[in-house]
Amino acid sequence: MNIYIYLFLLFGLVFGLSTFSYMHLFSEGPHKVDTPEGGSTLGGRVLWAMVCTFLWPIMVLTGLNSARILAKRKRQTVAANP
Repeated sequence: MNIYIYLFLLFGLVFGLSTFSYMHLFSEGPHKVDTPEGGSTLGGRVLWAMVCTFLWPIMVLTGLNSARILAKRKRQTVAANP
């Protein structure tokens, strides 16, 4: 039974580390926020990975919602400018 918990946490950690540069799609919405002067810090990456380790199913759903919103906006833009 513990193997399922370990796999859940491992997948979440990998998901968090691989989506750090796209985290605006999961938290702030489709618009990317300006990065600080120092750029991405190790602390920010670790915090994002820790959050995703435990909440990756919710993050996947919010990412899909952001993708849906972006696709809808793109269709509206194309329809408005024929």
